[in-house]
Amino acid sequence: MEDITFKSVFIAIFIGSSLIIAALIFNAKRPAQETEQPKAEFVRSTGKCATCHRKETSAVVHQFERSRHAVQGITCLDCHGALEGQEKQAHRGFMIAKHLTSKNCSQCHATEYDQFIRSRHAAPAWAAVLGKQGFTDEQIAFAETYHKGAVDRAPNQLASKEGQSATDVGCLGCHDIGKPNADGSIGTCTACHARHATSIALAREPETCGQCHMGPDHSQIEIYHESKHGVLYNAQKHDLNLKADPKKLTTADMSIPTCATCHMSGLEGLKVTHDTTERLSYWLFAAVSDKRPTYQRGQDAMKETCLKCHTQPHVDRYYQEAEGVVQATNVKIAEAEKLMVSLRKEGLLTPAPFDEAIEFLFFDLWHYYGRTAKHGAFMGGTDFVQWHGNYELLLKMTEMKEIAAQLRENRAKK
Repeated sequence: MEDITFKSVFIAIFIGSSLIIAALIFNAKRPAQETEQPKAEFVRSTGKCATCHRKETSAVVHQFERSRHAVQGITCLDCHGALEGQEKQAHRGFMIAKHLTSKNCSQCHATEYDQFIRSRHAAPAWAAVLGKQGFTDEQIAFAETYHKGAVDRAPNQLASKEGQSATDVGCLGCHDIGKPNADGSIGTCTACHARHATSIALAREPETCGQCHMGPDHSQIEIYHESKHGVLYNAQKHDLNLKADPKKLTTADMSIPTCATCHMSGLEGLKVTHDTTERLSYWLFAAVSDKRPTYQRGQDAMKETCLKCHTQPHVDRYYQEAEGVVQATNVKIAEAEKLMVSLRKEGLLTPAPFDEAIEFLFFDLWHYYGRTAKHGAFMGGTDFVQWHGNYELLLKMTEMKEIAAQLRENRAKK
């Protein structure tokens, strides 16, 4: 009887001691004060941020827990803390930024931010809709050194006609990647990396780029999936390491390219960049596409990426054929431009934009089908070069000529 009692007491003491030790270890991770940010590993269990957000917006906690930020000990307040120029708000014992911007990310990712603001994803993206609205003189001057005329411009005339709601929810749904922020920064990183997942793998997914680079005016995602690159990616995606470190990325990780591989990644020692224009050689988005000032440097950089998979003769031939499509498309669009100029000189069109059917036909001709043909040529989309490109160019030009002839005939009858 006494032996049983002794064992019971011993077990009780052992269990009690174990619980005390566990509690001490657990509580060591707790914030020392109510306003102190918990450590990342504590956020996984019952940290102050996670305690509420598991109830109110639980998905963000799970996304953060799976992120590299969590693994590396980044806390919620590291990102959400208010910086100079940012509006602050009290939030359940914390003082946080009311709105996060690329400035918060640039605390740790300064190089990536500096590269980003040189790209067309930055100020030129916003200006393509609202012009120079919201930018400081310094920001305009900086952007203009890289993209002449892309920011110091008037608001988009078509967007103005479509209305405020279409602009806010439609155009700016993509173009706010380059929005000027109140804290002096430009844009947001979450368009590609997401807010709490902060994922490299997500940024490498073609569909991430395809959120904006799709549709009739820049159908890159559709072209990609038609191309051999896209077909191979969809068939072999499970073999790729989309989470690989950008600075250590090899063809063993990414033997098939996505958008990021060609435009940004440092494959096998190549330079990593967040300036998506560095490897481009033509202004393909323009009606008549001229060579960029950095034409040779951009082409050489992109070809260097191509050579990780293809031979030099193949790459050179591919570029030669693609540039041939660009030149042929330029000729067709220049013909349409000449027709529009002559109609205006003859007084057959009003000065106001987008108030006559032929203006929409001309816009479709270059903005949709001309662009599509050129992008298709550089991205391996044969159907987009022909049926979605050159066929439509031929059709729209025929329709424009018929309208022009009718306008001139009507004038002659008066």
